Amino acid sequence: MKIVVTLGGNALLRRGEALSFENQRRNIEKACAALANLARNHELILSHGNGPQVGLIARQNEAYAAADPSVPPYPFDVLGAESQAMIGYMFTQALTNALRVRGIDKSIVSIVTRTEVRADDPAFLHPTKFIGGMMSKDEAQEAARLHGWIVKEDGKGWRRVVPSPKPLRIVEIEAVRQLAESGFVVISAGGGGAPVVCTQEELAGTEAVIDKDYAGSILAAELKADRLIIATDVEGVFENWGTPDCRLIRETTPATLQSFGFSAGSMGPKVDAASQFVRATGKTAVIGRLEDIEKLVAGTAGTVILPD
Repeated sequence: MKIVVTLGGNALLRRGEALSFENQRRNIEKACAALANLARNHELILSHGNGPQVGLIARQNEAYAAADPSVPPYPFDVLGAESQAMIGYMFTQALTNALRVRGIDKSIVSIVTRTEVRADDPAFLHPTKFIGGMMSKDEAQEAARLHGWIVKEDGKGWRRVVPSPKPLRIVEIEAVRQLAESGFVVISAGGGGAPVVCTQEELAGTEAVIDKDYAGSILAAELKADRLIIATDVEGVFENWGTPDCRLIRETTPATLQSFGFSAGSMGPKVDAASQFVRATGKTAVIGRLEDIEKLVAGTAGTVILPD
């Protein structure tokens, strides 16, 4: 099968962990151990989140600009490209080693990709995409005062939010297609891709961070994938989350999921992205834990989303 897997932030960093290279390297090695057998048996295309990482790069960027005002902060499309290259390198290293240990002869390539968005997307007026590390409420309010950030509550902490427009297309899709069909494991659309808008003259970068699940959905549809796997840190999609009536939804359809109404800051984008892929292709999407990845592909774990 041709499988597109989007990996959430838990593949790189557990909640509450420091944004150190060693922490990310350890988590990525665990993720790649789970993914290696998929690469043996299937045509595999990977995508990943970048929320904590692009937030870290943004803080470093702002610190340098504060120390040297002659160097203004770099725009978010450039920071997104930086995070793609950094995370792609770490995944390429770890997955190469995981395949080699198992005697699997496949090469991995990571592509810095661009994703087109609409210049007039309403998301630019209503930032929702969490980036950077967790802060206390007081720390978040102080950061908002100092830097002009917009901050929101995210579970047990607070984080910065930035615009997250909906992706229209992956600019480098043909390169991804040709590499995958040539036998490469391809890492692409990382962090949703570097956001660009199409003007009459050119593709121009824009200040945003694209949701990786929406980008992964478009990636999977354009590649005519047989299955989209959205790997996260929970067992699947739950009805009545956070209540005594909470229950795992094992099998469902886009129409049924739409009736529940999930949070825009957590499960909502994953449900919407998976449903978008299923409706566009008539294929199956699955949402579930990364450690269950082979069972997710088999449809025996997670939440399986079938055509209406």
